[in-house]
Amino acid sequence: MNPPEDVLTALRELRAGDLPTHGGRTLAYVYDSGLSEVDSLGAAAHALASSANGLDPTAFPSLLRMENDLVAAASALLGDVPGVVGSVTSGGTESCLLAVLAARDARADVASPSLVLPTTAHAAFHKAAHLFGLRRIDVPVDPVTFRADPAAMAAAIDDSTVLVVASAPSYAHGVLDPIAPIAAAAHERGVRMHVDACIGGWVLPYFAKLGADVPPFDFRVPGVTSVSVDLHKYAYCPKGTSVLLHASAELRRTHYFASAAWPGYTMLNTTIQSTRSGGPPAAAWAVTRHLGEDGYLSLAASTREAVSRIRSGIADLPGLRILGEPISTLIAFTASDDGFDLFTVADEMKARGWYVQPQFAHLASPVNLHLTVTAANHGSEKEFLTDLAASVDAARTAGPVVIDPAVAEFVAALDPETLTSEQFAGLLAAAGLGGASGLPERMAPINALLATAPAPLRERLLLEFLGALYTP
Repeated sequence: MNPPEDVLTALRELRAGDLPTHGGRTLAYVYDSGLSEVDSLGAAAHALASSANGLDPTAFPSLLRMENDLVAAASALLGDVPGVVGSVTSGGTESCLLAVLAARDARADVASPSLVLPTTAHAAFHKAAHLFGLRRIDVPVDPVTFRADPAAMAAAIDDSTVLVVASAPSYAHGVLDPIAPIAAAAHERGVRMHVDACIGGWVLPYFAKLGADVPPFDFRVPGVTSVSVDLHKYAYCPKGTSVLLHASAELRRTHYFASAAWPGYTMLNTTIQSTRSGGPPAAAWAVTRHLGEDGYLSLAASTREAVSRIRSGIADLPGLRILGEPISTLIAFTASDDGFDLFTVADEMKARGWYVQPQFAHLASPVNLHLTVTAANHGSEKEFLTDLAASVDAARTAGPVVIDPAVAEFVAALDPETLTSEQFAGLLAAAGLGGASGLPERMAPINALLATAPAPLRERLLLEFLGALYTP
């Protein structure tokens, strides 16, 4: 056996190559409160309950109590409407999957069920449609505000629709969809309406308490039948914990699963998972109890101020433009002229110790850079903006990334359905994605080439790359 300390040393060495999860320098994927005691408390609580199994709440009643407490806390924050019930899940994607599954299974009479969602809805709903066999009806959003179009959403609802989706806010642009008219349209047709508040659900209510103009988006809105909210985002709990709320126990019932048709124990599942570690819900229970109303209000105030400073600073930088009217904690910005490449800006920011997330162009949304701002960014806004300005200047000096027109034409003409694994390996190598060494330091040339590829080809290329990464 290897000594425990040697194993931990090796783990620390592996972790040294990761993006930082604290300090506010990774503006995607992680949510940092900036409070060290929150991390230590969450880790300790996780360790205390990690061996418990959420599969059977009668065997581990502590987990049942903690899950009910978390659901009650989320319900109180999101409308405090009587009758709301919920389930604790592993994350936002599982919450969204279960909302779709519940809607589909409640309408066994619909032969070919469909899901109506704006084109800015999270890709988790694409995954749900793919896994559960629903037709996806993608509804274009306003090309300027990037908010869902209520009239277009209403027109897309038909007799096959089992669920309508809107975002609070959308991930790509951080804008809040007009929930009330969309929910009203769904209600009029007798269709369920899900609000994806995975990001905004635990922070927008506190922004409202701080004076922000936040239109209702939760169970106070007639017609809203389910809401998802992630606790590992702005509740600042360890990953991965989310809550899916339903307006009633009847609506929740169809996302449960039971099977007594085998010789073992009767399988009863409240989520997609069966065995579930007690660690994540225990950690979330501990962190939410520790921070409480005052703690979250203070964190929201810090986050809101950081968002305001960063947004104003970006708006003042020549050559940059904010997309839409972000209402929450997410900001997307694009280049307002052709004098530089945004992918190069992302590389320059990484060289200065910041990770900002590139987003490819899609329909009316141009290539842009995405920021997830947390409480940990408060106090470092000036440094971030200084480095962003320097990164834009460096990108201007470097000039646009030039892709050989012949290569771009060749890539655009490829059919991902007919290419062989060997051909994909060659394409990956040509794109700088070959081998098992991971990504190069400078991603701008690769992103620029990927941007020339149609979405299905880009998906296939990146899936092949992912498969190469996960090959020992």
